Amino acid sequence: MSKFKTVSWPKVILFGDSITQVSIHKANGWGADIANKLARKCDVVNRGLSGYNSRWARIILPRLISSHSSADNNNSIAAVTVFFGANDCALEDKNPQQHVPVQEYSENLKEISRLLASSGVSADRVIFITPPPVHEEAWEKECILKGCPLNRHNSAAGQYAQACVQAAGQCGADVLDLWTLMQKDGQDYTVYLSDGLHLSARGNQFLAQHLWGLLESRVAHLPFILPYWGDVDAKNPESSLLCDQ
Repeated sequence: MSKFKTVSWPKVILFGDSITQVSIHKANGWGADIANKLARKCDVVNRGLSGYNSRWARIILPRLISSHSSADNNNSIAAVTVFFGANDCALEDKNPQQHVPVQEYSENLKEISRLLASSGVSADRVIFITPPPVHEEAWEKECILKGCPLNRHNSAAGQYAQACVQAAGQCGADVLDLWTLMQKDGQDYTVYLSDGLHLSARGNQFLAQHLWGLLESRVAHLPFILPYWGDVDAKNPESSLLCDQ
């Protein structure tokens, strides 16, 4: 049995819908940007689930982070982002499968926070992200291509964003209010969207920049894992690579 201590990587978990799922695989994705910033310090774990809403997220979360996991394992979670709402806010009469009433959405977010806390992930390590705004004209074109009518309104997305902000405050978690920030001071928020709903390259950059402002303080203490190559003793690499950090 090895006498050397296993190298342990802390984790940042990205939990959300398709806007999260695709974020780490694209070169300009917000998840990829965060992962790049945390290289050699932290694993960024993608748990994005395309098409999911907060109702389904609440149900499957215990399967992703179990309360029976060791305390050491869950204490290694530096932060969790919770990014749902873009599907919840779908209009009930146009998209009943994904729609979740705003009050239930709020309760689901609070239950997600409680589930994380019961698994050892305290609220101060949780960052909620509101749904982004919806550009109805562009999204309607996408809907028509899929053979359905416009199924989201920007005003509805705003109601869910407000509910997310309130839920985060009640849970003691941080929140990134994308819906408000992207429309602040009357700016053209459509540049942040690729199809009226999902994020464009600029939208990904915008999210990554603002999220890092909230995330940085939670990971600033994390050390660089394993020595910089220039610091490895070439004549006796074991002395550098197998020492406890």
